[in-house]
Parts: sequence; C-alpha cells; structure tokens
Amino acid sequence: MTALLSARNLRRDYLLEGEAVHAVRDVSLEIAPGDYVAIVGPSGCGKSSLLNLLGGIDRPDAGEVAIRGQRLAGLGDRELTRFRLHNIGFVFQRFYLMPVLTARENVELPMAEAGVPPAVRRARAAELLAYVGLAGRARHRPPQLSGGEQQRVAIARALANRPALVLADEPTGELDARTGAEIIALFERLNADGTTLVVVTHDEELARAARRVIHMRDGAIVHHEVLRARA
Repeated sequence: MTALLSARNLRRDYLLEGEAVHAVRDVSLEIAPGDYVAIVGPSGCGKSSLLNLLGGIDRPDAGEVAIRGQRLAGLGDRELTRFRLHNIGFVFQRFYLMPVLTARENVELPMAEAGVPPAVRRARAAELLAYVGLAGRARHRPPQLSGGEQQRVAIARALANRPALVLADEPTGELDARTGAEIIALFERLNADGTTLVVVTHDEELARAARRVIHMRDGAIVHHEVLRARA
C-alpha cells in the first residue's frame, strides 16, 4: 500500500543558550492510510519536534517529508500553509480555541479560511459537533465548556476540512483520567471510521489504543511495535 506520509532521514537541530540540541536525529518512518500511530518517549526526546516536522509546522535541517506524494520541501510558506489547511488536522494539548467564538464558530474557522460557503460550513460544523457528542453545546463559548468538551470541539475543528491526516500532541495531557478515557474512545472511533491518526503522548492508555507505537529517545526512534494489525 502506498504510504500516506513518508519521512526520510529527518534531522532537526536547535541552539539553546549557545548549545546545539539535536532534537530529531535521522528519523525515517511511513504512515499508511487508516493507520493509528502513537509516538512515545521521555520528555525532551524529540516527540513534539518530530510531529511538527511531519505536519509541516517546522522544516527539517536535513531529510524530507511527503504527504500524499507532495514533498513539503517543495512548497513555499504560503503554499505550505494552504496544503496544511486542506490535508492535515491538528489537535493540541491546550485546545487553542478562540474564546470569543462559539463552539460552532470555532469548528467553522478552518472552513472559512478554505473558502467554504457559509451554509455548507454551518452544516458541516453541526454534523461534526454531533459526531463528537456536543450537538447541544454549539452556541457555548470555550469558557462555558469543560476541558473535555473543549478538546472535543478542537477535534471537530481538526476534522472540518476532511483532512487526510490528523496529528495530535498530548491530546489528553490537560484532562483528568475519566475525561481522558472519553477522548481516547473518541480517537478509537475516529480511526475505526477511517481517519489516519498520529499522536504524541505520555498517556499509556492512549498509546495502547493505537495500532502501532514508536518509541523515541534522544531524538531517534529506538523501538517500533505493532499492537493491532489494520483490518
């Protein structure tokens, strides 16, 4: 099967207080359509740096990333922003919702940026909020929602433009155990419905829900295990 995402020999270095930090060291991996991959490892091992490279948020010092056959290095900044908008959904630990907008309006944002007509994006937002169990909270603003509800809105927003790939960075990190379990179940449902997921996590329960687990240490992949084969 052709890879949805392919990364080859990625390297990313930073300067921190004059010292070189080798955040990602010669990492190669492939993500197939419909896969569900968890990236785990100790704090500072390069998990989030790698996710940022895979999503085109950051650019590598060496190596390349291709999504749907498109090499990200071949895109200028504006083209890359447009590519991300249509092909990648992002979910973050701290939600990053617009506090002055309702849940529905937050979900509509990426569709508005993509030029989707208002009536179409309202219908899509309503559909997605129902999917994540928040049909009755569409008019509530983030301060009126619990942490788990805010993360559900953020997941709906990530799905708004029907991306090929959803990348999540510590999506249960701000949540209590019960609420985190609800988000884990939602991610399992998303994957069962065909969404390709890559999550960075310290949450052992979330990692165990994935199909594959990639272990990182000191910027490199040190172990790869398959938990469940794809159907």
